[in-house]
Amino acid sequence: MAIFFHEGDLPDGLDFGASVAVDSETMGLLPHRDRLCVVQLSSGDGNAHLVRFRQGAYDAPNLKALLSNQNVLKIFHFARFDVAVMKQYLGVTTNPVYCTKIASKLVRTYTDRHGLKDLCSELAGVTLDKQQQSSDWGADEINEAQQKYAASDVLYLHKLKDKLDMMLAREGRTEMAQAAFEFLPTRADLDLAGFEPMDIFSH
Repeated sequence: MAIFFHEGDLPDGLDFGASVAVDSETMGLLPHRDRLCVVQLSSGDGNAHLVRFRQGAYDAPNLKALLSNQNVLKIFHFARFDVAVMKQYLGVTTNPVYCTKIASKLVRTYTDRHGLKDLCSELAGVTLDKQQQSSDWGADEINEAQQKYAASDVLYLHKLKDKLDMMLAREGRTEMAQAAFEFLPTRADLDLAGFEPMDIFSH
């Protein structure tokens, strides 16, 4: 595994192919309050690219172009949060998207454990170290342990997608999953508009 660290944007000419795994690290879980610090990406080749943002510096044309590229599928785990954060700080609607958490909830109905660590353990045979999950991503320096943690969040998403796609097809829920994925940018907009705590479809 190689980790490539970039300040402020992806380098010119970087090609992730038809799909890219994406995740983000922030100062917390409230997009209006907690700033975006790191975006990590992987083409599924075992390598990860980390883009670190200084406070207030979100002019990242190459990353924005990738996130909005209709010909590149963006694979997330809990896309709802990441898509909202990208919209809030990068001003871009990320699309098309795939969410391994939603796919898991649709087919792994035999469990209530749908975290990335659980999926990696069951479907990829990998144990993730989550020790750095709550570390300071806004620090002046992102240390090696943080970089490895951030990379691990995207390195296995392609493999998880492959396994989950087979399960979705087996259970006849592929179209349902796709409809849910297509709604995610709108769900993120609703969250940013203040509707995050409520289910607008409830009575």
